[in-house]
Amino acid sequence: MSGERPRVSVVIPAYNEDETIVPILDRLFESVRLSCEVLVVVDTATDTTIPVVEEYAAKEPRLRCLINTYGTGPANAIRFGIDAAAAPVAVVTMADGCDDARQIDELARLVERGVAVAAASRYMAGGQQVGGPVLKGTMSRMAGRSLRLLAHVGTRDATNSFKAYDTAFVREVGIDSRDGFEIGIELTAKAKRLGRPVAEIPTIWLDRQAGVSNFKVAQWIPSYLRWYRFAFGSKLTADELRARTTGPPSPAETRGK
Repeated sequence: MSGERPRVSVVIPAYNEDETIVPILDRLFESVRLSCEVLVVVDTATDTTIPVVEEYAAKEPRLRCLINTYGTGPANAIRFGIDAAAAPVAVVTMADGCDDARQIDELARLVERGVAVAAASRYMAGGQQVGGPVLKGTMSRMAGRSLRLLAHVGTRDATNSFKAYDTAFVREVGIDSRDGFEIGIELTAKAKRLGRPVAEIPTIWLDRQAGVSNFKVAQWIPSYLRWYRFAFGSKLTADELRARTTGPPSPAETRGK
């Protein structure tokens, strides 16, 4: 990649994706028109995604593979990727092809226009969820709709990981999640409590066609519930918000103080 700062950093947490990540990367680079960097983040140096991404990066300079040093699991991989992002906008998308890469530009442009969080929503008009576990989908839909109706978070799909973030906002509020994919609901809840704008566009989510999902519903429910409850409440300042969270700052946040 050239020395010019990209407009969007695409963060992809990956876990032993092997060759299945290749068509996802093909679609992404075919779809994204904004200047970008793509950061595939894995947990260990033995992850089978690494040699595939490194081979791909030999012909695609916008692509990098990063080894997460914050701890294992998707939350830590996403934290690490956003901390490493060079662009003012970070878009989180999955390595399994469930998200529509053509929408990355649209999500990023919403952030450029001033929203803190731009969500791809499965549960608004024009959106759809195709496949996936029924229980997981039902819980996600109920959480999203109730948060929109009762907590006024600005999106019907707070739990979807496919979102764009203002990286300055993320670094201001920090990321406290350490487990699964609850970062999406965490940052949406934090934006709401700070009074920052959240927007959404409809998306069609497709269940992965290859490989095995690393989503652990029972294990991660308490983390989702924490941020679901947090979305309800009065407006906070950034200092008040940080005082109410318990996660330690990341190395990048510590350096920025």
